[in-house]
Amino acid sequence: MPFLGQDWRSPGQSWVKTDDGWKKTMTDENETNNNVSERKSYCKEEHDKENLIFSINYDVAAKKRKKDLLNNNAKIPYFHRDQWIYVHKGSTKERHGYCTLGEAFNRLDFCSAIKDTRRFNYVVRLLELIAKSQLPSLSGVAQKNYMNILERVVQKVLEDQQNVRPIKELLQTLYASLCSLVQDMGKSVLVGNINIWVHRMENILQWQQQLDNIQIKRPAHIGMTFLDLPASLHLNIMHRLSDGRDLVSLGQVCPDLSVLTEDRLLWKKLCHYHFTDRQIRKRLIITDKGHLEWKKMYFKLGRCYPHKEQYSDTLQFCTHCHILFWKDTDHPCTANNPESCCKPVSPQGFINLFKF
Repeated sequence: MPFLGQDWRSPGQSWVKTDDGWKKTMTDENETNNNVSERKSYCKEEHDKENLIFSINYDVAAKKRKKDLLNNNAKIPYFHRDQWIYVHKGSTKERHGYCTLGEAFNRLDFCSAIKDTRRFNYVVRLLELIAKSQLPSLSGVAQKNYMNILERVVQKVLEDQQNVRPIKELLQTLYASLCSLVQDMGKSVLVGNINIWVHRMENILQWQQQLDNIQIKRPAHIGMTFLDLPASLHLNIMHRLSDGRDLVSLGQVCPDLSVLTEDRLLWKKLCHYHFTDRQIRKRLIITDKGHLEWKKMYFKLGRCYPHKEQYSDTLQFCTHCHILFWKDTDHPCTANNPESCCKPVSPQGFINLFKF
């Protein structure tokens, strides 16, 4: 006979009769426990999903911050970054692998270095050496970093209207190197899509055009100018110039300065400053009167031998720790006398450190 009213043994549950009375079957208890466990697992899954989404967002933000740091686009410096790098050829028990030129180029703070007038010429010379022969050895990130730093250098020159000539020479060298490398693209000498490099070459041509359009503005104040100084001071200033091209440019200002820039003693001093006596003896140029043509010898020697390089501030290399760093930054040196282990590194020396 069916039940007409609601009973505690209502349908939906299975009951069995025992000596102690009616009881639920074990399958129902298992189902109940399963339902509870399912609800708990569902809540746990939702909680795990929230943690997973949070961790993914954190990883994405960290990767973006690292990418901006490598590309020198970060507005705020990343406080974990060390402005030094360990350089060692080969692997040791303490350290696996070795450092590459691209890694060193990314780790050292060149963006801040170009803002320092003491380091500007050093960084420009380093960029020029990399443009001549080391572009294929740079990774994709390092190449992008290189172009970003170059863009900041050009913008600084456009704003300050100073050091125009070395930047023009740098862009010409870089463009010529890229032209030769792009022609050999079948040999996979460059990392990245060829269209990216074509776009970069277009940017270089645009920068060259901007530098050619620079017009130096004369100062508005009225007072004593360089031409008002006596000839003795003019000569004293000229003797402090280390580049013969600056003397030639100075001599084009007015006839009086042109006469002073032809001083033989001035060019003799430049020759002895940049070149050795042996090099000078190999490239002697004597006039009909028996005098040495120091000006012609200077430019002839410059085509045969490299000029002497002198910088106000350079990178330093610790021979004890094998660490490359800037002079005003600290590095974890373990030597008793750190100053005796550090030596300045020229731009060419920087490139040679990564030739294995």
